[in-house]
Amino acid sequence: MEEEKPKGIAILGSSGSIGTQALEVIEAHADKFVVEVLTVNRNSKLLIEQAKKFKPNAVVIADESKFQEVKDALWEDDIKVFAGADALSQVVEMSEIDVVLTALVGYAGLKPTLAAINAGKSIALANKETLVVAGEIVTQLACEKGVNIYPVDSEHSAIFQCLAGEFHNKIEKIYLTASGGPFRGKTTDDLKLVTKAQALKHPNWEMGAKITIDSASLMNKGLEVIEAKWLFALEPSQIDVIVHPQSIIHSIVQFEDGSMKAQMGLPDMKLPIQYAIAYPNRIFSDFPRFNFMDYPNLTFEQPDRKTFKNLDLAFQALDRKGNAACVLNAANEVTVQAFLEDKIKFLDIADINQQTMEKVDFVAKPSYEDYVQTDKLARIRAQELVLSV
Repeated sequence: MEEEKPKGIAILGSSGSIGTQALEVIEAHADKFVVEVLTVNRNSKLLIEQAKKFKPNAVVIADESKFQEVKDALWEDDIKVFAGADALSQVVEMSEIDVVLTALVGYAGLKPTLAAINAGKSIALANKETLVVAGEIVTQLACEKGVNIYPVDSEHSAIFQCLAGEFHNKIEKIYLTASGGPFRGKTTDDLKLVTKAQALKHPNWEMGAKITIDSASLMNKGLEVIEAKWLFALEPSQIDVIVHPQSIIHSIVQFEDGSMKAQMGLPDMKLPIQYAIAYPNRIFSDFPRFNFMDYPNLTFEQPDRKTFKNLDLAFQALDRKGNAACVLNAANEVTVQAFLEDKIKFLDIADINQQTMEKVDFVAKPSYEDYVQTDKLARIRAQELVLSV
């Protein structure tokens, strides 16, 4: 039997939490994967370190001011070096690439993901904002190009795994589980004075700052609700969220006969990363194994959508359709950054997000250009609101 050729992997966002863990997975399975492309925003030091270790065909540093530094460091290694945001979209077209892992944070992931789909590359999607912002355009293009999108978010990976062998069966409902974050059970009064350090301390997962704050405000779950709608062609009424503090059941699918499937495991992002880039094969891992006796009680609660308004805003955006989710995502990127820079308080995040949704014009059938303009306007409005706090 002919040995299978290793898959060529491009990692967009190799300096972040998902990107660095993906490289750990690839290093553990060097016979199955080869790194073709690495990209970072501005962490030139880590990019150089990663490139010297994994010897990709090409690297991209989005911050053009650091181009020469990276080029000088890698010129002996015969690695092509590119710079600038546009290079992200061009480099994914390389013929050696089989799978593009989009691990960029936020709206920045949209354009290169569309370019990768246009080039016919399989997508391992860790950038949920791509589907939040322009889910209709992205999924339609993927269908036209015959491109598969494999979810990397643990919840969507769980749904995808539960659907293996079931794609012909009708989904009645899915349940996305949420840990509840560091402020589970807190009231609005409790949240008035929470600090950045408290918000960045997630009880179960190790993630980047943006996604950790989103988890604390339940916006991360809201974005996942919108992402699930596009990934699995669901109506909002078919998507529910339940708080599961132990983070062992990653999500659940309920079928029309009433039966349910759940995907379980210890909270470790390397597992869904490996599943996405190795699909359709499950390959060996030495990740820690779950022991039922360590978790004798798995509990579930309703999320508090009144206190954690961001989750409610996401459902509102999903119901409204059009460019509503694009507005919400742009506003949230601005407000989370403002919170991380100590410009606003934790509860201001949802308040400003809501006000921004009310201030930006609604577009019922947006084109790609409409999404670009919506994102720009929403950021301006949100920034104005941040300054007025």
